[in-house]
Amino acid sequence: MKKPVIAIDGYSSTGKSSISKIIAQKLGIIHMDTGALYRGVTWFALQNCIGENGSIDLKMLFSSFSEIELEFKNFEGELILFLNHIDISKAIRTNEVSDNVSFVAKQKEVRDFLLQSQRSQAEKGGIIMDGRDIGTVVLPDADYKFFLTASIDERTRRRYQELISLGIEADKQQVKENLIERDRIDSEREIAPLKQAEDAIVIDNTFLNKQETIDAILSHIEKI
Repeated sequence: MKKPVIAIDGYSSTGKSSISKIIAQKLGIIHMDTGALYRGVTWFALQNCIGENGSIDLKMLFSSFSEIELEFKNFEGELILFLNHIDISKAIRTNEVSDNVSFVAKQKEVRDFLLQSQRSQAEKGGIIMDGRDIGTVVLPDADYKFFLTASIDERTRRRYQELISLGIEADKQQVKENLIERDRIDSEREIAPLKQAEDAIVIDNTFLNKQETIDAILSHIEKI
């Protein structure tokens, strides 16, 4: 029997990735953090494709796709992202990457570059994929679709704590402004904007902890 394909979309810092990892372990399927892929491309651009004005040169980035090899490797049940055989799982969580990832991710060329690799991972089933356009664009035929949301203040608190736990200096107001701007860019972009799929189950986890959110998702999967 083919294992399920699960799509989880939603806003930044709603716990999509960490929740998806645990659900994957419980169901014995693979988890793919698509946001990490976009962060990986952004990190590459910041290292290699900066123009004379100090910002990312998109033409330079697009012409460098052949030099980008992104790969998830399984370490004790956790998928770690490697770029050209280098572990970048911590580097992609910095404020600099966060400040630029929405700009990079809204480019059609970048989305096309990553789209097929995401779809090919799901063809055999047994995968849970999280992002912003999984249920609407990447995996429109997913067996289960969920959309996570939470208040901006709660998401700010979570993102701030995540940065501190990674040893990254952060200002809470700056974190909040970054999240608001990312919401705006992700929701308004012309290519694959962040939005809820019509057949997705919405879960507001403002007042739910991680385990309660996981239980809510699993309850829907078990019912169907």
